[in-house]
Amino acid sequence: MLELKQGVDILSHAGGIHSMDEARALFEKKLDGQHLQRLSKITNEDALLKIANAIAFCKPDAVFITTGSAEDMQAIRQMSLDKGEEKPLAMKNHTIHYDLPEEQGRIVDRTFYIVNEGEPVSVLGKKMLRDEAQAYVTANMDGIMKGKTMMVGFFCRGPVGARVSLPALEISSSTYVMHSGDILYRHCYDDFDAQVERAGFFLTNVHSEGQNRPEDLPNARVFMDRSWLTTFSMYCTYAGNPLLLKKGNHRMAVDLCTYYGGGESLSEHMFITGIKEDSGRLTWFAGAAPSGCGKTTTAMVGTNFVGDDLAQMWIADDGTLRAINPEQGIFGIVADVNREGDPYLMKCLREEGTEVIWSNVLVDDAGVPHWTGNGEEHPNKGFNFQGEWFEGKNDANGRMIPISHPNARCTLRCADIGNYDVEVGDSPDGVPVKVVTYSGRDSDTMPPVWVGKSPDHGVVIGASIVSAATATEVGASGVKRQPWANAPFIPGPLAEYMKVQFDCFGSSKYTDDGRPILAGLNYFLTQQARGGEGNKLLGEKRDVRAWLTWLARFAHGDYTGIETPIGFIPKYEDLKEVFATTIDKDYPRDLYDKQFSIYCDLIQARIDLQREAFGKEENLPARLFEIYDEWAQGLAALKAQHGPIVTPDKLA
Repeated sequence: MLELKQGVDILSHAGGIHSMDEARALFEKKLDGQHLQRLSKITNEDALLKIANAIAFCKPDAVFITTGSAEDMQAIRQMSLDKGEEKPLAMKNHTIHYDLPEEQGRIVDRTFYIVNEGEPVSVLGKKMLRDEAQAYVTANMDGIMKGKTMMVGFFCRGPVGARVSLPALEISSSTYVMHSGDILYRHCYDDFDAQVERAGFFLTNVHSEGQNRPEDLPNARVFMDRSWLTTFSMYCTYAGNPLLLKKGNHRMAVDLCTYYGGGESLSEHMFITGIKEDSGRLTWFAGAAPSGCGKTTTAMVGTNFVGDDLAQMWIADDGTLRAINPEQGIFGIVADVNREGDPYLMKCLREEGTEVIWSNVLVDDAGVPHWTGNGEEHPNKGFNFQGEWFEGKNDANGRMIPISHPNARCTLRCADIGNYDVEVGDSPDGVPVKVVTYSGRDSDTMPPVWVGKSPDHGVVIGASIVSAATATEVGASGVKRQPWANAPFIPGPLAEYMKVQFDCFGSSKYTDDGRPILAGLNYFLTQQARGGEGNKLLGEKRDVRAWLTWLARFAHGDYTGIETPIGFIPKYEDLKEVFATTIDKDYPRDLYDKQFSIYCDLIQARIDLQREAFGKEENLPARLFEIYDEWAQGLAALKAQHGPIVTPDKLA
């Protein structure tokens, strides 16, 4: 059990401000009249003490309290241009930010949970005892904002008033970080005190880029103090590291759901989107996928898009699973974003009317950004994440430098995307999720879509995601296990998180119609894995709409599936109809057989991989291994009857 407010509050200890009298005296000294007046409207004493200690500790020359008004957001944007953290591009309200060449992703090797003695942490996370972390933070952040302006923002992770929304402070000296926060999160300056009272918690994030020099990067750290709901980040600018409202606070939301959610709420690394069919029926999806595995593409396929990365979910009083997006924007990978596969996003990126922060793409002499896989003609020179660039340029190791980094990003508001559902996206009631999907990057094993036989089976589908490592994490390589696509963000032991998954999806509080189905998705089967040649995929981007439509119809009882040991797969006739009516595409029988044949030995090897890995964890729910046993026994029987490769007709 995670206990809050245990051990030394590092920020309070470092700042040395312990009373409101001391805090007010400091505010009078460091804030000008305008910003002092703004801060006077915040009455929550815990929040004010956090801000005071951040000022006393980091020692900025000035403090900017943002109210989230259009004028304040424009002021911060202009500050970023003046400071040089961003530069203007040719398109109105488009800017470019470059991270250090050595910092193009999350610094997972330098990211730590701050723990108390004896406090368990996930085996997938790095930890540091409180006294050691306190010494590092104190040594490296004391005075880190000298010569700089500290910006303080009051945000809400989710629509204001939603049951699972969390208020948060973002404190940073980086104008790029605060500008990104303006786009990605909802300000709640006017409602901050009320939201803290409603939620019972608030999150605190303190960051400074320091001098932003390559030589400082080895000292970069991200610390997450679970007990005090506080994060610290230093000497870094890649948004996944200092914009702690995102994955830093996501981890804390996972903790709060796991230990204080009563088995009725989840914090997940999931998109939220809706599919409206010609009949007018709207089906809501939430789906997990590791970075680089099609999550944004899947979200954008929806007719009613809500979010592409994170979801807070809870069992509502009406017996449905509800979900909100804690963000209001996207921080999306741009590699392979093009007009064929991503028309809504491309309209934002290539036509006026959307505010966009680009990062780590190529900018040509005319101030136009370019990136890998955009389907357009590329310039042969420009400026990118490695500086001046020309076609054929190699790095120090002789490797060709692409026009954009594989983890190059665009940051923009969801409301500017054509298929965003503004009314639902901003509603504190959230959306009623009918289908939950889990997908990875699997070239040879699982079919494109299958549905768990029960909520417990669905949880195990989520626990069994695998993926290829992507450029989102510095220093990561090879094939990775990615349980629920959330494991890197689960602070506590996986056993405790897994128990809540079983409890939440298996709860008796759902109505029969409100309980969601849980399914697997896999877009990455290759020709080679199914008897062909090369690594070309068996499907294409637009097929995603067909897979989701089939899931919607299965969830509503329009279709039934073919039962297999691992779950239900589609019938050919149903998919043929879906492909024809939703994406106007022929779906031949031989392709169906390649995609949906059960490769018993490959799936068994996958089960063995998961069983071995989970066997290293302590106190996991026995139900996980019981379901693996069920799958294995079913596969063995199927293989004995039909051989190692079983086509769908034999199953039917």
